[in-house]
Amino acid sequence: MKFNELDEKMRVYETAHDYCVLPQMHIIARLDGRCFTSLTKDKHKFDAPYDLKFRDLMLETVKHLMQCGFKVLYGYTYSDEISLLLDVNDNTFERKERKLNSVLAGEASAKFSLLLGDVGVFDCRISQLPNRQLVIDYFRWRNADAYRNALNAHCYWTLRKEGVPPKESAAAFINMPAAKKTEFLLDRGINFDEIPSWQKRGMGIYWEPYEKEAINPITGEAVKARRKRLKVDLELPLQEHYSDFINNIVQDVNE
Repeated sequence: MKFNELDEKMRVYETAHDYCVLPQMHIIARLDGRCFTSLTKDKHKFDAPYDLKFRDLMLETVKHLMQCGFKVLYGYTYSDEISLLLDVNDNTFERKERKLNSVLAGEASAKFSLLLGDVGVFDCRISQLPNRQLVIDYFRWRNADAYRNALNAHCYWTLRKEGVPPKESAAAFINMPAAKKTEFLLDRGINFDEIPSWQKRGMGIYWEPYEKEAINPITGEAVKARRKRLKVDLELPLQEHYSDFINNIVQDVNE
């Protein structure tokens, strides 16, 4: 059998389940660290519940993902999770889900591993959202989950540091209302309202315009050139203000 015939025969098994994100659909990629609890707590002994070095590793990983070939408008991260909002018109890999998932997971895993000096693996899944409001709702959802995660983590590790075993520490807060959890922390001298915002609400990375000194190549005159650079935001707006913030980032299909 000639190569071209063999190639055509076998390639169908790779591409038969290729699904492409439809035009005009907003794409959000969500990445999660695989087995990061054992990696960060058992193997590398990062501070619990939050660690500045780990935070910075995640931020650098997001920055890399926003500059690795996709047109990413907004990156959001908390704990070991990353969400990326792609430009609605981004046509990288013809919008094939298989490629988006594999390449983004591979880029994140490679960058994080290089930064850590050890193997750190991410998976990836794609959300296809048909309108601006659902994009806003998505990031409000992850923002709320970051808050819930932070409250649970501070409660859990407070008990752990008091010598309570892992299973008992986790079971102590099952079905406990948030108000009771904040009261539990306050009784131990921890005011959850004063916990840094990046722990409670996550962190955003987005493009901001700035002016740079340049030379007009034709006239030789000094001019101001407009450029874009990544900005890390450790104090994201709250509630409806966060909705407005995301709304200003999301692009309409016809823009």
